[in-house]
Amino acid sequence: MGAFGTRKNKKFEYTPRYYKGEKSPYEIKHKFDDFRSTVGNNKGIKTKFVKAVDDYKHNPDRGGANKRVLIIVGVLIVLFLFLIDFDLSIFFPKR
Repeated sequence: MGAFGTRKNKKFEYTPRYYKGEKSPYEIKHKFDDFRSTVGNNKGIKTKFVKAVDDYKHNPDRGGANKRVLIIVGVLIVLFLFLIDFDLSIFFPKR
């Protein structure tokens, strides 16, 4: 086996029968790559950071997602405080 070297893989030029497109049907591409500005040839860390901040600023659904995350975090904190039997009466004034 070692005297003859390694075998080469076979190559096939297969094209699907009913495909009528310009691009390769086997190209792996994410669904939302056309809508993102952060995908692509970003070399430096500064370029990546600037594009990510720019994408965050121009995202139309920024407010709704932030409210939702804050509500979920608040509920989880309250549940954790009740779980460890934290006395919440220190936050309310005594009468």
